[in-house]
Amino acid sequence: MSTVGEHGTAVRTQSCPECGEAVPMDARFGAWCDACDWNVDSAATKPGPGRIEALRRRLAQRHGQELLEEMREDTGARPRRDTSSLLAHIIALAVHGFTLALAVVGVLLVVLGWSTVSQPVVGTLLLLLAIGLRPRFAKLPDYGTVLHRPDAPRLFALIDEVAAAVGTTGVHTVVIGPQANASVGTFGVRQRRVLHLGLGLWEILTPQERVALLGHELGHYANGDLRHAKIVGTALSSLSLWCYVLAPTRSPSFLERVANALMSVPRGLAHGLLVLLDHVTLRASQRAEYLADRAASAAASTTAVTALMDRLLVCDTVDTELRRESVTAQTGIGGTKSRGEAWQGLWERLAAHIASVPEREFERLRRAGALRGHSVDSTHPPTHLRRRLVVEGEDLPARVRVDDLTAAAIAAELADPRNRLARTVIRDYAG
Repeated sequence: MSTVGEHGTAVRTQSCPECGEAVPMDARFGAWCDACDWNVDSAATKPGPGRIEALRRRLAQRHGQELLEEMREDTGARPRRDTSSLLAHIIALAVHGFTLALAVVGVLLVVLGWSTVSQPVVGTLLLLLAIGLRPRFAKLPDYGTVLHRPDAPRLFALIDEVAAAVGTTGVHTVVIGPQANASVGTFGVRQRRVLHLGLGLWEILTPQERVALLGHELGHYANGDLRHAKIVGTALSSLSLWCYVLAPTRSPSFLERVANALMSVPRGLAHGLLVLLDHVTLRASQRAEYLADRAASAAASTTAVTALMDRLLVCDTVDTELRRESVTAQTGIGGTKSRGEAWQGLWERLAAHIASVPEREFERLRRAGALRGHSVDSTHPPTHLRRRLVVEGEDLPARVRVDDLTAAAIAAELADPRNRLARTVIRDYAG
């Protein structure tokens, strides 16, 4: 059967098997009922994450709901320093203190233990272990395109303007990649700032939604994020490294079985500390996300941030579409362009594909996210809760706007990275 759509065109429908209401049918998307939510979450039967990741997601959903109520009552713009934050710093300092103790004992054994043969040997081993387990600062990645201020002055000027609007300063470097995501971080001993910008997300956003994206990411610098702080962040990295080094050998020989047994206690301690530190920083990380959304609203407007939230729901679709483009180009299915030409217009095709997603599908994704607790990852509050807090809050106007000239200038600066990364997607995403 069929009904008349919003533009006066005939729309094929079927009866909902649960409630009997007419359900519109679209060949590109699954059928679902907006009256009783039948089939609203068609991905619910897919395999879930592992036990640890599943636990983190449950905690993320619980903390996200608790913090939603808390943030509704607290309009302050600064993160709280609570008991969990204090405990996180204590654990982090203990981790770094252990590494320092290894180094000190190693030095003492080497310097003062020459009366024996064993002490300098043990001291050297302890020193090597301390060096191997030392806190490490992030480096710039060896993938994507690294941009500095002279490479893209208009892009960096926009970043600086958004940073000023959220109460912080800009970044030293921008790394452009193909993924549908964005993040901020630091690199090097001097902790210089870096913005990781994925074209898979950037290219499907309007100029004002891009301001919202920049406002959210730079808001992490303005409001603080415990997991990215120097002391706690490096402790998390160190514990992850400890767990990797102490991981049991697979298919071990007799001696390796003995080593696995001897390492079981320190391995358990390292893993326990990592889980504990991860747990006590999760709530602070959730709050940082809500604060970053609030900062983004102040910079780009409440409307732009709400639209950005919807775009985050289709990031999986973006990744799927990029893989489809790569597979199609490499197999030549459907008489498409050759692999050497398929990269041309890739980002425009991606943007057009996402722009063609109807509002009904976004509504389904919002409802499915509420049922499933969808979030960008297990460190973020569920997206529907973030969206609710933004929508229910003050309707803020944009403090930063991007005109057509600025948008065109930034597009010209990104033209070369866009072309290089389009070739990378066509060549590598099929694998």
